[in-house]
Amino acid sequence: MLVLELGTLIAGPFAGRLLGDMGARVIKIEDPGRPDPLRTWGQGERDGRRHFWTVHARNKESITLDLRSDDGAAIFLDLVARADVVVENFRPGTLEKWGLGPERLHEINPGLVLGRVSGYGQTGPQAARAGYASVAEGVSGLRHLNGFPGMPPPRMALSIGDTLGGMFAVQGILAALLARTTTGRGQVVDVALTESCLAVQESVIPDYDAAGVVRGPSGTRLEGIAPSNLYRSADGLWVIIAANQDTVFRRLCGAMARPELAEDPRFVDHSARGMHQDEIDAIIADWAAERTAEQIREILESAGVVVGPVNTVADVVRDEQFLARDMIIPHTVPGVEDTVLGPGIVPVLGGTPGTVWRGGAPEPGFDNEAVYRDLLGFDEPRLSDLTARGVI
Repeated sequence: MLVLELGTLIAGPFAGRLLGDMGARVIKIEDPGRPDPLRTWGQGERDGRRHFWTVHARNKESITLDLRSDDGAAIFLDLVARADVVVENFRPGTLEKWGLGPERLHEINPGLVLGRVSGYGQTGPQAARAGYASVAEGVSGLRHLNGFPGMPPPRMALSIGDTLGGMFAVQGILAALLARTTTGRGQVVDVALTESCLAVQESVIPDYDAAGVVRGPSGTRLEGIAPSNLYRSADGLWVIIAANQDTVFRRLCGAMARPELAEDPRFVDHSARGMHQDEIDAIIADWAAERTAEQIREILESAGVVVGPVNTVADVVRDEQFLARDMIIPHTVPGVEDTVLGPGIVPVLGGTPGTVWRGGAPEPGFDNEAVYRDLLGFDEPRLSDLTARGVI
């Protein structure tokens, strides 16, 4: 499967990364004079290199092409004729302005699947507005659910809205490819960051519609779901104990040598515990405070209670489960004497597992010669001319 990836920053490139992880041939297209800003993102630096790009541009070939020029647009259409998927995350109307809208692309390749990720979607009264993940999280109500009551709603230390948009784009692209096996035709996959954030909010909308409940932030727990919270151990670590299911709660009571709690009218079932959340949390907190994190883990795991730590990344990269499943793997950038760890490939496929064959390309257009010569048949004089004129 051949995927052409346009756009910059996170949502579109994340979708391309996921497709590349599963074995698609992904060609990342950057403007010759405007490389993807993601190349300079990331909080860690080594030898002058930042590594956001290393992960998000992995498993991709890198070419440069000026889609705004007539020659560049014509070359892009030659690539489209051979492609299965195009992924872009420009503001709606950008491809159309360049004469490369869906109608034109489907004239060239009726089976093409065009994945379009934008802030608000391709239609509707706000479609033309620019949208970043931070605003999408706010508009969708997702940000309102985060944090502690009475405090400013914080964001996660990640662009979660972009990640959700990229994931839903891949879901739609795969569904469209499946439909193409029956219809023979491609289609547009229209993904909005706002709607992607809205889609993961569980019962928030029906709770409001049915009972007027405006769910808000609840700190370290979910209101009405108990016990499921963070508890501090005797050695000062935070431990997650989740025993909100009735059977698991009984196991927790036994493990704490407090079996009578399971029969207490305040805690006898899920609904009762939800109404007496503070009380059960206080009991568990007192029990946890007398034991180390490792003691808590051993006691509760042996009893069949869900328990786990709150790891930092320093803990994650040493976690035996992640390591055993190849979820922490090296990324090597071609031509660069530098290997950096990154996340593995999710999900794990039993018959055709994904692989990371390359970290992000070291510079824009690293694969120009290979792609343009081998895929489109350009000879050296034409490549030199296109390069000199800034088309590629």
